[in-house]
Amino acid sequence: MNWDDVGFLVSKNRYNENSLITEIYTKEHGKVSGIIFGGTSKKIKNYLQVGNLLYTTYNSKTVNRIGYFKIEIFKAFSPIYFDDPQKLNCISSAMNLIKILTADSQTNENVYKLINDFYKILSQTDWLKKYVFWELELLSVLGFNLDLKQMVNKEIIDNKTVYVAKSVTEKKIVPNFLIDNDENSNNSKDLLNGLKLVGDFMDKTILKPNNVNYPLSRNQFINSLK
Repeated sequence: MNWDDVGFLVSKNRYNENSLITEIYTKEHGKVSGIIFGGTSKKIKNYLQVGNLLYTTYNSKTVNRIGYFKIEIFKAFSPIYFDDPQKLNCISSAMNLIKILTADSQTNENVYKLINDFYKILSQTDWLKKYVFWELELLSVLGFNLDLKQMVNKEIIDNKTVYVAKSVTEKKIVPNFLIDNDENSNNSKDLLNGLKLVGDFMDKTILKPNNVNYPLSRNQFINSLK
């Protein structure tokens, strides 16, 4: 099996002294695993930052056997944010979500488009708020729609509108921006609570039922925001 494509590097691990085993989310073939021979060499290792967009040539002797990639850099996104730890951690977290939430070798144009949109979000001043909605959209595209408007009751507390999650033993406040989509809302505490709410949903609905650990990269990202 041989093909050429373009895709985002979502994970990499050492395969042997000179090579890496990687996962690339490609435009036409979905998420594909492959070995990059010489991936630890000085010549190409700088290209192989998680989140970068790569030209890929894939070769495999059989469908059931892992193949190998030949790669060229298309666009290096990660180095743009080497001086911004929060956004760099966000890239790591987002790519890891793509890794653990998507199936192998299943093309999904909407997922690929979302990864492209992710980098547009990072360049905006309200990137963190838009990133929370990006995660919600990713879950929706993958069939896990978290329709928050149908899951809350509206209350007035201290003359302020508050949204409270239904069907919980204790009162759980849902940040207003997730319901009202207020473009002017950039309260850091609310944004962190929004990320935590989406993370709790992922953990209970997707990760734990499939015996998948909560991603460390997402915890590192959230901790970098505090």
